[in-house]
Amino acid sequence: MKQIMDEAAIGRSLRRMSHEIIERNQSLEEVILVGVQTRGEPLARRIQANIAAFEGVTIPVELLDVTFYRDDLSRLQREPLVKNPAFTHELNNKRLVIVDDVLFTGRTVRAAMDALLSNQRPKQIQLAVLIDRGHRELPIRPDFVGKNVPTSQNEQVQVKLQETDGEESVFIQERA
Repeated sequence: MKQIMDEAAIGRSLRRMSHEIIERNQSLEEVILVGVQTRGEPLARRIQANIAAFEGVTIPVELLDVTFYRDDLSRLQREPLVKNPAFTHELNNKRLVIVDDVLFTGRTVRAAMDALLSNQRPKQIQLAVLIDRGHRELPIRPDFVGKNVPTSQNEQVQVKLQETDGEESVFIQERA
């Protein structure tokens, strides 16, 4: 197992990504961050806090569970729990920034877009990921990237965050 990011590197990447989101979206009143469960939510909340510190504007954060929308659902779980997205903010005509920890094949992001578009019509959807490891199976490209990490197919990227794992780091390891 090889560590590729520590707590300081994660913080620097998220601050840079926050600045990039601000620069790309002049009207922050239209922006909503959408954290993909599980680690996308704390990352979205950190970006929210950064933007509030930098600009004095608190951008809303929504949580999105994409389990039901995945095209590989049968391999993940025998009896999936069907949950329609329940958002606290109006997403129509807003600029949504999907936030996730690792971008790999693109299937999670496609599932997130399917969930968002199932009953909403945003003005634009952008993508922010902490790690882009390549190996896309779908034509999906992130708008904001913390770190590009070339990997092989037999490697796994593991993100650990204080909020979900009690520690802060990113590792690459061989698949078991």
